[in-house]
Formats: sequence, C-alpha cells, structure tokens
Amino acid sequence: MAFAGALAALGFAVQRDEEVWSITGSPSGPPAGTATAWCHDAGTAARFLPALVALGSGEFSIDASEQMRARPMGALLRALRALDVRVEPAAGDRLPWRIAADGVAGGPVQVDAGTSSQYLSALCLMAPATKNGLAIEVLDEVSVPYVELTLAMMREFGAVATRDGSRIVVEPGTYRARNYVVEPDASTASYFFAAAAVTGRTVTVLGLGRRSLQGDLRFATEVLTAMGCQVTVDDDRTTVTGPAQLHSPGDVVMRDISDTMMTLAAIAPYADGPVRITDVGNVRFKESDRIDAMATALGACGIIIHAGPDWLEIIPGVPHAALVQTRADHRIAMSMSVLGIRTPGIRFDDPDCVRKTFPGFHQSFAELQQAWQRA
Repeated sequence: MAFAGALAALGFAVQRDEEVWSITGSPSGPPAGTATAWCHDAGTAARFLPALVALGSGEFSIDASEQMRARPMGALLRALRALDVRVEPAAGDRLPWRIAADGVAGGPVQVDAGTSSQYLSALCLMAPATKNGLAIEVLDEVSVPYVELTLAMMREFGAVATRDGSRIVVEPGTYRARNYVVEPDASTASYFFAAAAVTGRTVTVLGLGRRSLQGDLRFATEVLTAMGCQVTVDDDRTTVTGPAQLHSPGDVVMRDISDTMMTLAAIAPYADGPVRITDVGNVRFKESDRIDAMATALGACGIIIHAGPDWLEIIPGVPHAALVQTRADHRIAMSMSVLGIRTPGIRFDDPDCVRKTFPGFHQSFAELQQAWQRA
C-alpha cells in the first residue's frame, strides 16, 4: 500500500478492485513535475522509487518513517550519483532525499548489493527507460534469487536483459503493458509452512508451485525437508506436512533466503539438536538488527542463543511465555507467532507491526489453528 500511495502521489494512475490492480505507466518518468513520495516503513518503496523518479523531470522528495530513515542507503546513492542523478540526502546517505531529475543517460555503473538485492533490482528496473541502457557491474550480492526474479519479470514486460556472472546488461527500450499474475509471497508463506512443521499438521499454499522463481520457497523445499518435513511441490501449490519430531538441519547457509532466517530461528528450539544459521550478516541492516532481535526474543523465552556478526545458533529447549520486543519489525512478530503455537503466552509489544506486509496476519494465523482444532 505504501508503494501504491507513493505512485499515486507521483502522478501515476493507480486503480484497485478486490483482486486486480491497474497502473498506467509513463515512459518518461513520473507525470508529476514535483511531488513527495512517502514510503512509510517500506524498504522496497524507498529503494525502487528514487530510481523511478530519476527518470522524470522535476523536483522530487523521497521520505519515510523514522524506522526507514535510520536504514543505510549508501549503495544506491553512490550508483545514482555515478549516473549523474542529482541526489541530496538530508544526512549522510539516509532519507529523506531530494532528487532533481532530468532523465538518465545510462551507461556503465557499479553497485554493491552486499546488504540488499533491492539496490541492484532498482537499477535493473529503471534501465530500459534510460537513453543508453545500463551495463551493471555487481560488486557484491545477497539474495540472488530476487534479482533473477526481477530480470525474469522485466523480460515478460518486453525488456532485453542479460546476465553473465557479475555483469548485467539491460538494453534501452520501452516496457509493454500486459496482464501479470502476482504469486503469493514465499517469505510470508514460510510462517504457515513452519506452523505445519512444529505441529505435525499439513499446510497447502495455493499459487506457489514449481514454476515459482522465488528463492524463499527453498525454505520449504530445502530447509524443512532437511528437518524431516514432507514437502510436495506441484505446478500450482506447495504442501508441507510436519514430522513427529523436527530434526536439526545442522549448519544452514541462508545468504540467498535471509528473509526466512527468523522463521528457522523460531522453530529451531523444537529441533532435536542445535541449529546454526550462517552467512546472514545483511539482516543486521533490515527493519531491525534481526540477528540481535531474534536472539533477544528467543532469549526472553528461555532459549539459549549464541550469535556472531553473520550467524546465529539456537540450542533446543522448552520455551516459556514472554513479551516479545518486535522492534517494529513485521518479520519478528510473524516468526515468533510460529513459536507461540506450541508456547502459550507469547505476547508482542507491537502486534500491529505486521500491517506493513500482512495486516490480517494474526487473524489468518488464528484461523489456521482453529481449523486444525476442528479437524
């Protein structure tokens, strides 16, 4: 909703009914000559919109909540300035940004996507509307499947984009309007798959199947499979059935699926051995420091945690009721809700933080448990 609101403020026609969004694009950038795009807590909006408004002509402001203002944006700032986009942050590299837009010529550019793949996706998405296209050299990268998903979607809208290792080339051109079906979010689905894992029950998510390019589906197909779950992936759905006892997957490298790191951490106390999550240093720069946030939340529930700069180890135990400090981070609240299925009394200081991505999460999670009780 934050993204849609920002697009409307930039002059794009945005219409929505119950199941369909219709957006009228503008190849020359935002129709508005001057506007403020308010991103709320949405990191995706805050990273994609500067690249979009740079394509236009006029004076634009990108601003967001205090939480989003605190998050670093240096990699995108450096890349845009290398493309001669005039960007003036309020302080350092942080929002709010003022952008004096006059189109983008394009050409070669470097980007460090070692803390967020969204910096790279933002450049890819803007590239067809630049005069000369972009030749992007990727210096570092996390969450690679998200970038592959971005490129695949761009091609479906007519973009010419190729990748060879750390080099991505996007030709200049025009996106073609089309109908596009948006899959369910695999990151959010992880909480429901995890609920099945810790209860021995079955969950099926429709619309998320073997044709999906979302990397976070690997949480089910690889991580939960290694923990003893039965996972079936069909063309249009994925089904997870939990075991009588969750097994430890040992060391799990989650660099490319780090949005599900918290989900694994939340179910790890119920495994039959320690679980060590590695190569997730980038999650310290998300909505919260997610390594510290999960260590604190699980520790409050009596679970022994060891942590380092880019890793987290959870020792199995019996959690107890506690108040969880969400740090206004939707994924902390949703992941710890999974732990709460088997640990009555888990409470949240800010349960409404889930509104960022899933306003009805708590109701949907409760309905799932009620359905299991009736079965």
